[in-house]
Amino acid sequence: VQVVQSGGGWVQPGGSLRLSCAAAGFTFSNYAMAWFRQAPGKDRELAAAISWSGAIIYYLDSVKGRFTIVRENPKSTVYLQMHDLKPEDTATYYCAKGKSGNNLAPGNFGSWGQGTQVTVSP
Repeated sequence: VQVVQSGGGWVQPGGSLRLSCAAAGFTFSNYAMAWFRQAPGKDRELAAAISWSGAIIYYLDSVKGRFTIVRENPKSTVYLQMHDLKPEDTATYYCAKGKSGNNLAPGNFGSWGQGTQVTVSP
């Protein structure tokens, strides 16, 4: 199993970024995928998750209306589009593979990507 992330970087408050996660080594369309984040000194939290078909989606309350998780099964890729970014969104973001197709509970995810830094500051 491989999940390789790209995107991220520095952006000013109110800006946008897109994270990508390309997967290999498993049947991508069978599994839920997720984006977690971890800010310095804080626990890792589930920011967004999507079921195998895209029919079930979860967002952390603080990102609702600003973040969009999308998957393209033919490309084995999941994206996190982030708009109206705030300083509190600053964190290392991790892509993760689910252990099943529809369970979006945080404990259902493993096989982490390498992490991508997102920094939001003036």
